[in-house]
Amino acid sequence: MLLPTAADAPEATNTAPTLKAVLWDMDGTLVDTEPYWIAAEIDLVTAHGGHWDEEKAMAMVGNALTTTAAILQDAGVQLSVREIIDHLSHSVIAGIRKALPWRPGARELLAELHGRGVRCALVTMSERNLASEVVKALDEEYFEFLITGDEVANGKPHPEPYLKAIERLRESDPSLTAADCAALEDSIPGVASAVASGVATIAIPHAVPLPEDSRHATWPTLAGMTYDDVTAALASHAASAGAAL
Repeated sequence: MLLPTAADAPEATNTAPTLKAVLWDMDGTLVDTEPYWIAAEIDLVTAHGGHWDEEKAMAMVGNALTTTAAILQDAGVQLSVREIIDHLSHSVIAGIRKALPWRPGARELLAELHGRGVRCALVTMSERNLASEVVKALDEEYFEFLITGDEVANGKPHPEPYLKAIERLRESDPSLTAADCAALEDSIPGVASAVASGVATIAIPHAVPLPEDSRHATWPTLAGMTYDDVTAALASHAASAGAAL
């Protein structure tokens, strides 16, 4: 499904959803950390006498870190899952402390949503120590809370990370439902997780191409996108869900 814009939004009705929250993926959506992850994986596998390349690394973009660690073990890394996760995370943290490349338009959209009173949360498969480094680099406290990979039993593509975020949002607003939320994602597992949770999902392909799917919107970039565009995507999702009933 191609990008819905504010001009394409269905005419407002009394039952139109209200954009109350936007749930952000981190790696590849908010910041371009994928090159750091890929380099760390290649270095680690090579150090253990195995072979790893960018193509293999790209196939794992968006996976839970436990999944990635298990695959690296199969590639010859003779470390525990915990040791592999720690090694990769520390390598990426070292990289972002030197340079943190934001994805085009991400900081601008985040700032506008925050200014319009839309609640924002980070939903990432990176662990809290890494995610906190990224959040600390922001000028303001845009994110109300973080849902990280070490805090869920089932990582993406399972819907648990997004369902947990919705549950947290409902603690202070019991009227909020998945229909009031939009998710921004760049990976196949991440998009699958968000779609399965029931939120309006906006896919922004980056490191890997994403297949077309009527269950989510696809934007080529966040650059130039606004609150109105996210609201339009939410309305389009609601209209599609209503038509399916």
